[in-house]
Amino acid sequence: MVIGGWLGCYLIANILGGAIAGATSAPSGEEPIWILAASALALWTPFVVMLVLLSRKLGSGNFWSDYSVRFRPIDALGIPIGIASQIVLVSAVYWPLRKIFPATFDAADVEERASDLYDRAHGWWLVVLVLIVVVGAPIVEELVYRGFIQGTLRGTMNHGVALVVAAVWFALIHFVPVEYPGLFAIALVLGFSYHFSNRIGLPIVTHMAFNATGLLLVALK
Repeated sequence: MVIGGWLGCYLIANILGGAIAGATSAPSGEEPIWILAASALALWTPFVVMLVLLSRKLGSGNFWSDYSVRFRPIDALGIPIGIASQIVLVSAVYWPLRKIFPATFDAADVEERASDLYDRAHGWWLVVLVLIVVVGAPIVEELVYRGFIQGTLRGTMNHGVALVVAAVWFALIHFVPVEYPGLFAIALVLGFSYHFSNRIGLPIVTHMAFNATGLLLVALK
């Protein structure tokens, strides 16, 4: 169910994304921010619809309960956790890699995608970029990769294995190999946050803080 549901949504999302990409003649990587926004909605919508349908047909019918969407005041801890993960953890992960493979894991290459997005956002489009990166992506991705994938897998396998599988899945789906080490590291943090809190409130806050810090670091350069 996990693989089939995800693949179906991913296929639909790519078809929708391809149609949206065809609306501009801009080269790949230089698309306007409105294309990014529309593509993000095209990616997120099939997954959200799938989660709602699965909740109604196979779950309790209570979306928030089925995907452990709950928040507590302690989830504010996700803010320092997310900031530290972006500044300390990611740096620690890439430090030895840059020593061993300096050309492969050059800092500019790791930050290239975020820098390109920020450079293309001007005026109100910068607000749209922030909403996509800091709000929308963390919510939808935590629903899918922690609430759905990790939550479902831990019902059929060891919880630790489910956490790692969801983390690897999360990293690989971004399709940017140079970012895989950092993405896997933060995915483990998010997975542990979900595992120990048994809800996705803490992972969402942590993910938001992580993305916001990354965007801010790019903006300050």
